[in-house]
Amino acid sequence: MSLSDEEIAFARDLFAGLGEISTRKMFGGLGIYHGGTIFAVMLAEGDILIKGAGDFIDRLEEMGCARWRYTRKDGSGAAMPYWSLPGAALDDPEEAVALAREALRHL
Repeated sequence: MSLSDEEIAFARDLFAGLGEISTRKMFGGLGIYHGGTIFAVMLAEGDILIKGAGDFIDRLEEMGCARWRYTRKDGSGAAMPYWSLPGAALDDPEEAVALAREALRHL
């Protein structure tokens, strides 16, 4: 499954308050960048995940965000450095941008 133009536009609009946003399609999903640094991904299913590092991980977990775990067909896999974006942030670009700024500070 590939992301639609509308889904990509939604992700770009959600984080537009950061300023320059670029995207790159990868593995059926989308990398979301600011100033050349990836800070979020959109999975092929349309879920948006924010990158976590350092103390920001604790905050994401306190907010109830779930860590993305990649699972291969054989059942093996790995935890990835991305967490689900809180539902409130999906409806509030200011909240999404605040989380993106925090993610970028910790990278």
